[in-house]
Amino acid sequence: MSRFFKPVRRCLTVGTAALLIVGAVAASGFCESGRYVGSDACADCHEVEYENFKKYAKKAHSGESVQIMAGDLTEEELKECFSCHVTGYGEPGGFVSFEETPGLSDAGCEVCHGPGYEHVESGGDPYLIKGQLEVSDCEACHNSERVEAFDYKPLLFGGAH
Repeated sequence: MSRFFKPVRRCLTVGTAALLIVGAVAASGFCESGRYVGSDACADCHEVEYENFKKYAKKAHSGESVQIMAGDLTEEELKECFSCHVTGYGEPGGFVSFEETPGLSDAGCEVCHGPGYEHVESGGDPYLIKGQLEVSDCEACHNSERVEAFDYKPLLFGGAH
């Protein structure tokens, strides 16, 4: 092989590896701006999923539970509830309060699929959102203690995600 082709082959190999890494990171849902848009923004393109989510998923109305209990909770207990019952609490652009960020006041689509701003702005680029979910994605909130306390049943494969 000539001296010219060795560097070209090396560049192609490095370039291919870089593309594979970028693709893997994007497919895993890490290509996110961290900006939330709220579940209503998902409805335009994902109408069936959105309607099923609103109709069947308890988390679509999870902020209501927190509001009902809020008067009986300390500020620390309330923050603990927010971590699973609203969208993006404690994250840049996430839930701040029921008054300031009403579109993020339930555990919406972006809790599982990640912040959706880039996905929406791109016209739906599937690499800018976490598309394929697994039960392990649910375990941050649905850990063994909460599963037992709240009779958790995963809707992940039931179409009402």
